[in-house]
Amino acid sequence: MTIRVRLAETRDIPLLRELIEASVRGLQAGDYSAAQLESALRTVYGVDTQLISDGTYFAAEEMESSAAPLLVGCGGWSKRKTLFGGDQWAGREDSLLDPATDAAKIRAFFIHPAWARRGIGGMILKACEAAAEAAGFQRLEMGATLTGVPFYRAKGYVELEAVEAPLGDGLTLPIVRMGKCKAEFGLRRG
Repeated sequence: MTIRVRLAETRDIPLLRELIEASVRGLQAGDYSAAQLESALRTVYGVDTQLISDGTYFAAEEMESSAAPLLVGCGGWSKRKTLFGGDQWAGREDSLLDPATDAAKIRAFFIHPAWARRGIGGMILKACEAAAEAAGFQRLEMGATLTGVPFYRAKGYVELEAVEAPLGDGLTLPIVRMGKCKAEFGLRRG
């Protein structure tokens, strides 16, 4: 298996949408109800085109399975205040963060279920941490799904608070705000 992590491009958006839906339905069903997942796909989860425009969103491609590379994962980091959510999320706050005082946001990680637990998320996270550090950020934080908490915990992130993202119709999506400081990500290179 040869995986290449590259910056996502506007032309990737249709494939990213498909990947996100497959990931959510295939990997999060053990932590959320079907109603929560379908509502979250309409209101929270989705492509964040601001991340693509900012050059902070990565796509992971498997290079050997066919003539064309296969998109198997995605994820990014942000220099903006929005903690989570795609373009359709009403809670967006796209003002810029100050690297000296604010935490960069780890955002929108999705792995295709057929490619889960093969190190792809770790490859993308490493690229995000390195890019955020290069941009001067000393801390990172995210809004992790319940499904993602064990992965991020294994990568050195700690739980900061539980959050309930409103989905409408009386539903919420429990997520966990997690964080990590530079001393925990900046020195690892291997």
